Parts: sequence; C-alpha cells; structure tokens
Amino acid sequence: MLFALTSRWNAGRHAAGEEMIEEILDLGFPAVELGYNLRMDLVPGVQSMVRQKAVIVTSVHNFCPVPVGAPAGHPELFTLADPDPRVRQLAVQHTTRTIRFAAETGARAVVLHAGNVDMKRLTERLLALYEHGQQFSPKFEKIKLKMLTLREKKVRRQLEYLYSGIEALLPVLQECGIRLGIENLPNWETLPTETEIEALLKHFNSPLLGCWHDTGHAAIRRFFGLINPERWMERLEEHLIGLHIHDARAPAMDHLMPPSGEIDFTQYKRYAARDVCRVFEPGPSATASEIKAGLDYIRTLWSD
Repeated sequence: MLFALTSRWNAGRHAAGEEMIEEILDLGFPAVELGYNLRMDLVPGVQSMVRQKAVIVTSVHNFCPVPVGAPAGHPELFTLADPDPRVRQLAVQHTTRTIRFAAETGARAVVLHAGNVDMKRLTERLLALYEHGQQFSPKFEKIKLKMLTLREKKVRRQLEYLYSGIEALLPVLQECGIRLGIENLPNWETLPTETEIEALLKHFNSPLLGCWHDTGHAAIRRFFGLINPERWMERLEEHLIGLHIHDARAPAMDHLMPPSGEIDFTQYKRYAARDVCRVFEPGPSATASEIKAGLDYIRTLWSD
C-alpha cells in the first residue's frame, strides 16, 4: 500500500530539491507527488534523487515546474476551458510541458484542473450564509438555484473548449505513456461537474484519460448539498487514476490531515488495494507530527 506526499507541502521552504525530498522521506513516505509550486531551481535536486532511486514520483500536478515568468505556482494559471483562445493555447502548451516532465521523472499521471465557468461567483455567498448557520434557509436555496441555472446557461461552450484541449493533449499522453487525471474541484463554478466528467470520459473512451478524486473537495461539495460523494465514487471508480487524501470541516476548510475533520475515510478503504495513486495533500502549514499521525491513521484504517 504505497502512499505519496505532495511536495506542495514543503517546496516553499527549501532551496534544494534533495532536501525537499529527504524531508518527505523522513516522514515515512517513499513516494512524492511533485506539486504545482515546484520551482525550477528545485528540479535538478529532484532529478538527482530520482536517478538514485531514492524516491518514487507517482504523479505531477499541473503546472510543474512553475512556468517561467509566472509570479507563483497555481494549477489554474491557464485552463483548457478558458474563453480566451490565447489562454487555452498556453494551457495546452504548459500542460504538454508538465506531461513531458512527468515522463522524465518516471511518474504515472498528471493531475489537471480543467477550468472555471465564466460566470458570477456565487459559492462565496453560500459560504457566508453557511457560516451563519443558514445553510437550510430559503435564501441559501434561492442562491444555489440561481447558481445552478446560470451555470447551465454558460457551460456548454466552455465544455467544447475543454474537449478540444484534451484532444490536443492525447497524442502527447500517448507518446509519453502518461495518464491525465481531471480533478474534482469544490466550487460549482468550476468544471467539469461529476455528470460532465462522466460524459467526457465516455466520449473519449481512452485509458490515458481518467478522473482524480480529491477527498476534501468532494466533502465540501457534500457540505453545500451539491453531490453525494459515495454515489459518484461508485459511478466513476473504473476511471479513477488517483486520490488526493486530506480531511475537511464544514463548510469549506480542507487540506487537514485525517482524522481532524469530518470525512469518514472507511468509504475509501477499497482503494487501498487498487492500482491507483494515493497522495496525501496537506496544506503547507501542516506540521510533521500531524502528517505522520494522518499517515498512521489511514494505514491502520485501510490495513485489513
């Protein structure tokens, strides 16, 4: 049962890639996901550790390394579904670069954020109501309905952009032997939704393309009354490439190490024996002791 830890947790604290990897190894993780905040100056050290077989790279989170000229790493610097064709072109260009980097490091998969619907952001208003205990109020339901209706009107064109971007990336994935995992995101303005990713995967019907399930993001979508994560995991599990493992508390606090949140991780136990990437994704503020405790907790929970 192999677990990896994201380098997003500690990349910002290190000046050398070797030291960054060694800190992860010291916590009991033999593997790493290279995060979207991996700077170019850390790459030589990471590559050295990979060549020495000191660490396994299971996955790489787009965009990685941080694109030259970007002020900081972010998974949505450019997105395949952006209304601006220039941004979409940059998304394909830099995702291609990430895929090739993933192949160089021996990774199995690249994690992708697909984009956002070009619409007014209403999730924040739902969050504010939730924080005041009004998640079951008529006002909450009214805003949620408005959000869903507006999204439905706007999303079709951008889904076409997303399909075109994936079409452009498939030959690169084939050439490099890398799988692309589209991550579920917490806000309803993001895309694709669970129904949209199901339709997309059916359309392409490619082993190179799948879904990446983030446990914290799924929990937030449940807190807002948008989905039932267990149901959707069952429907999409044949396409599952990997898991981001972290805990969450209502209404929208995630990237906590289990069991400090509200997620019942027994629902994910069946993936302990599956051939998928299992990546712990704590926030950069998580302590080493919290990460060790979370790893021990999940290992014990999933050990049978």
